[in-house]
Amino acid sequence: MSQSTPVAKTGHMGGGTVFAAVLLLVTGVLAIFQGIAAIAKDDVYARVGDYVFKFDLTAWGWIHLIVGIVVVLAGVGLFAGSELARGAAIGLASLSVILNFVWLPYQPWWSVIIIAIDVFIIWSLCTRWEGTTD
Repeated sequence: MSQSTPVAKTGHMGGGTVFAAVLLLVTGVLAIFQGIAAIAKDDVYARVGDYVFKFDLTAWGWIHLIVGIVVVLAGVGLFAGSELARGAAIGLASLSVILNFVWLPYQPWWSVIIIAIDVFIIWSLCTRWEGTTD
């Protein structure tokens, strides 16, 4: 006779998924503001040293703006309980890690912080992926 520990059900999402959704909303909104700042005025960000990946700052602004909007939509989808949004959020957080790595010469500390948050989002969404059907 085996004994199993019951898992507490918290609706359609666990605590890690809710926290990941909140983090997605926050990082998405901040990416939108970051993009707007780069688009509105090119001299807001200064490059730190020489770097292999060189892009126009306005182009970076548009990239951050578009990715930020899509990340916010994925966060909203997670709150709605969409499994498609969960997969999209994992993919978008992975894309955000890459984009912030390339963004390092403009905002090194901020990029490292966002990379850490994105890694936590990926971990949180991948550890407990349970379907909503019983």
